[in-house]
Amino acid sequence: MQLIGMLDSPYVRRVAISLQLLGLRFEHHNLSVFRTFKHFSEINPVVKAPTLVCDDGEILMDSSLILDYAETLAAPELRLMPSTLPDRQHALHRIGLALAACEKAVQIVYERELRPADKRHQPWLDRVTGQLHAACQKLDDAVGRHPFAPPPARLDQAGVSTAVAWHFIQSMLPDVVQAEAFPALSAWTDRAEQTPAFRAAPHGEGLVQKNA
Repeated sequence: MQLIGMLDSPYVRRVAISLQLLGLRFEHHNLSVFRTFKHFSEINPVVKAPTLVCDDGEILMDSSLILDYAETLAAPELRLMPSTLPDRQHALHRIGLALAACEKAVQIVYERELRPADKRHQPWLDRVTGQLHAACQKLDDAVGRHPFAPPPARLDQAGVSTAVAWHFIQSMLPDVVQAEAFPALSAWTDRAEQTPAFRAAPHGEGLVQKNA
């Protein structure tokens, strides 16, 4: 399999970390949807990151759909989604909050970096910022109720998505979302970032390092 996309995207990074935890082999190609648009379009004309090229050449898109596919390939004991209904419901609740936070953060980043200052619509930006704060608060509350479990416990998909989302927000928008206001999220992410799968796929423009 080939994972296409940059690790500065929380969605690409989420997949890269998860594939490692699932014990699946893959090649990472850090193509940008902006700087290497033409090259990316030759692999996937839709130019959506993350893109997963399956072993038979079929293209999958959207991090959640890619991870749903990956879960079916992994050994049962390595799967990241809980199998029991209460635990799965809790995981889906946290994943939804993490993805909502990512979505709102990305919208603010794009507004700042891609739209000319005189074209920005402040009421819309204020609304998105409020949604981002709400998602972070709900996520912080959820993490506080279920703190990071020490080894031999493994991160599940909710744990991965939570940490990836928070790290992205703090990397890109520390002035918008202050870390000290969300202590549970900060503590959770600090622990997750020390694990091998996270260290092997650091936020940024590099490649996944399989032996990190």
